[in-house]
Amino acid sequence: MNRETEKAYKSILQYELVPAFGCTEPGAVAYAAAKARSILGEFPEHIDIMCSGNVIKNVKGVVVPNSGGMHGIEAAAVLGSMLECGGDELEVLSSADEEDIRRTKELLGTGFCKCGLEEGEGNMYIRVLAVKGEDEAEVRIKGQHTNIIYVRKNNEVLSSVEDSRQSNDISKLKSLLNVKDIVEFADTTDYSEIKNLLDDQINFNMQVAFEGINNDYGASVGKTLLDNNGTGIKVRAKAMAAAASDARMGGCSLPVMINSCSGNQGITVSVPVVEYAKELKVSEDKLYRALMLSNLIAVHIKNHIGVLSAFCGAVSAGCASGAAITYLHGGTYEQICSTIINTLGNLSGVVCDGAKSSCAAKIASSVDAAILAHDMTMAGRCFSYGEGLVIDDIEKTIANIGIVGKEGMRETDVKILNLMLEDENRKN
Repeated sequence: MNRETEKAYKSILQYELVPAFGCTEPGAVAYAAAKARSILGEFPEHIDIMCSGNVIKNVKGVVVPNSGGMHGIEAAAVLGSMLECGGDELEVLSSADEEDIRRTKELLGTGFCKCGLEEGEGNMYIRVLAVKGEDEAEVRIKGQHTNIIYVRKNNEVLSSVEDSRQSNDISKLKSLLNVKDIVEFADTTDYSEIKNLLDDQINFNMQVAFEGINNDYGASVGKTLLDNNGTGIKVRAKAMAAAASDARMGGCSLPVMINSCSGNQGITVSVPVVEYAKELKVSEDKLYRALMLSNLIAVHIKNHIGVLSAFCGAVSAGCASGAAITYLHGGTYEQICSTIINTLGNLSGVVCDGAKSSCAAKIASSVDAAILAHDMTMAGRCFSYGEGLVIDDIEKTIANIGIVGKEGMRETDVKILNLMLEDENRKN
């Protein structure tokens, strides 16, 4: 394949496959708060945090990791403000200790932290202001969970960029993604320089999956599947992925390797693929190549939809894992396209109503749809041109899904957020 394309795809994987501690949105809030405290140089008297609606949606119902079971933006921000921020970014909460948790619980509800909705910004936006006496520090994150675009201490702006150069460069590289080249990349590339990332994805995400299977987190979707449906590969693929999300959404203090800025998507593109690789007894080399394909297809589809949307990311990630399962079975480019189309033609309407325990069930449903799509493909069956959003070209079909997720579901996203905020206000 073209050397520049190969280099671009490796760069995308290096950018996308990073560890995160718990759900990424609370992690991003904590990171911003920790960064603001570090810029301030001392523990603040109070902090103010403003977030876009999608950040609020994804923090509201999920357990903040390493917090002793606390939920919500205020908990994530206050706990983050306890910490000095180094280079740990989305793993910043891993350094919180019992004293930090105790102090956080004491400060919640005291007015130390005020949270609000930031209007007029994109789906991923966080602004934190930390104040101590006459000193203050401000940090803003936009576009990506760790993309700091603005840092200020008092009247001095330390850095200010609308979008980071890295983010712009990656966007250009992602524009090169297409299914045909992704398959060729998976087939032919020397992956030695990214093997460590794939190893971490396997080890981290499977460890979280076993944590979820062996313990009670959230609604225990993974355990429920195994307890009631046997241990065949189709059940295990769904159950282990769901169990990983059970643990992660339930506050498990273990890192995961993310995909498309999401731990749940990182789990979904990897855990079912690992389970199928074990079942089929394929070589380690084949597993690595299947994971590269799964990760890149997920990024490709998600790139059309956007980072945060009303379109559930488990669907695009599940679609990618289904494509990788077909790849593990020796599937051709055409068959991989068929699996993608069959998955998207089935579950393209699943909405995201925030990060929470039911994400595990949506992951299970998405993987189930992906396995059905694979089975249909291997039987020579595929949804046809003109059936809904399916077009006679794989890239046009993916683009259609992206338009629906990014543009068509914009009002749906607003309505979901408003309903969640109305309920929160009613309780308060």
